[in-house]
Amino acid sequence: MKIKAINGFKDILPDEVHRWQRIEACARDIFQRFGLREIRLPILEKTELFARSIGETTDIVEKEMYTFPDKGITMRPEATASLLRAFIEHSLHLQRPVQRLFTIGPMFRHERPQKGRLRQFHQIDAEIIGAQEPQVDAELMAMGQMLLTELGLTASLEINSLGCPDCRPDFREKLVRYLEEKEEGLCEDCRRRRTTNPLRVLDCKKATCRALVQNAPSILDSLCAPCREHFQAVQKNLDLLGVTYKLNRFMVRGLDYYTRTTFEFIASGLGAQSAVGAGGRYDGLIHQLGGPGLPGIGFAMGMERLVLLMESTDSEQQALDREIDIFAAALGQEAMEFATPLIHALRKLSVRAAMDYSGRSLKAQMKQAGRLNAAYTLIIGEQELAEKKAILRNMDTQEQTSFSLEGDTKELAGILAKTCMETARSES
Repeated sequence: MKIKAINGFKDILPDEVHRWQRIEACARDIFQRFGLREIRLPILEKTELFARSIGETTDIVEKEMYTFPDKGITMRPEATASLLRAFIEHSLHLQRPVQRLFTIGPMFRHERPQKGRLRQFHQIDAEIIGAQEPQVDAELMAMGQMLLTELGLTASLEINSLGCPDCRPDFREKLVRYLEEKEEGLCEDCRRRRTTNPLRVLDCKKATCRALVQNAPSILDSLCAPCREHFQAVQKNLDLLGVTYKLNRFMVRGLDYYTRTTFEFIASGLGAQSAVGAGGRYDGLIHQLGGPGLPGIGFAMGMERLVLLMESTDSEQQALDREIDIFAAALGQEAMEFATPLIHALRKLSVRAAMDYSGRSLKAQMKQAGRLNAAYTLIIGEQELAEKKAILRNMDTQEQTSFSLEGDTKELAGILAKTCMETARSES
C-alpha cells in the first residue's frame, strides 16, 4: 500500500516551484525597496502566545490550532504573533525605533481543506513596528498592491476601521442589541459568536447571515474623533499614492488584536475564499504581549492563492514555464565533447543551459528541449563541426539561423548568453 500525503498537506512539485520562486523573489525585491528586512522564525511557539494575541474566542484558537497540550506548544497558525514575540524577546526597538520586517514560510491550521486553503499553507508577511502615522498605513497597502501588480495579478483593495478600545465598546453594545433581534435567523456559529465575539458575525460567509446583517450598525458611525481623523488621513494618503480602494464596513478580520485600519486584497476566481491578502493595525498588541507600548501594522498574503491566480493568468505563461534558456543537441561523441564545456561556460554566465549525454537521435533531443520549454536549441553534429557553423533554432518561432563556431568556448558562450538575455528581456 502506497503512503500518501496527509489530507490538507500538499507536495509542491518541480513543475510548480518556479511560480513559488517568482513570488518570493518579487516580494523580496519590493520589500527591500520599502526598507523591509527579512526575519526567519521558528514553526513551534508556546500556545499562550497565540491565545493572548489572536484571542481565545476566535475560531483559530478554539478549533483550528495544531497544539501539543502536554508540551504547551503550538504550530504557528499565523506569523504576526511569532514576529512580535521575536521583536520583544530581542529588544529590536532598541536597535531601530521603527522596525520594518518581513518573513516568508509555512503556517498550520486544522480546518477543512478547500481550493487555495490547506492545513499547511504558506504566507508572505510584512510588518512595520513603531510607526503610528496614517501615511504608514497607506504606504503598506500601496506596497501590497505593487506586489500584486508586478506579479501580473489583479485584486481590489477594501478598507475599514475597527476603532480603538475607547470607541469600540459602544459599537459592540449597539451590535449586540441588533443581533439579539436577529438571533433566530443566525447560523449556529454566529449565535455563539453573538455574545463571545459579535464583530465576527459581520464577517460570516453564509448567505442567510449576510442578509441579516445588511442593516447592522456600522462601526464607522461610532469612531471617536482620533480614530475618525486617522482613517480620513489614511484615505487621503491612498489617494495621493494613486491607490484605488473602496470602503467595506463589514470587514472585521478574524483576529482580536486589530485596531483602527484593516484591509483586504480581493481577487476573483478563488471562490468563497476571495481574499488573497489581508492585514491591519494592532497598536496595543505589543504591550499586551509584554513588550513596550509601540504601535504596529502589517499584512499577510497567501502564497497558495497567489499561485492559483498566476495559473489562471494566460499572460506571461510561456515565460513562467521556461525552464531552460538554451539546450544543446549534440550528435556524436565529438559534438558532445565540444558542447559540454560550452554548456558549462553558459552556466557560469547565469544562463540556464542543458544537454543530453545519452547520444539519442536529433528528434528525441528536440522533444526533450520542447519538454523543458527551452528558448533555443543549438544543434551540433559532425557536419556542423566540419563547417564550423551550428544551427540555432528559436523554439517559439521555429526559425533557424546559422551560428558560427569560430572562436574559443568563452567567446561563443558570451554571444549565446547575449542572445538569451535579449529574449528574456522581451518576454518580461
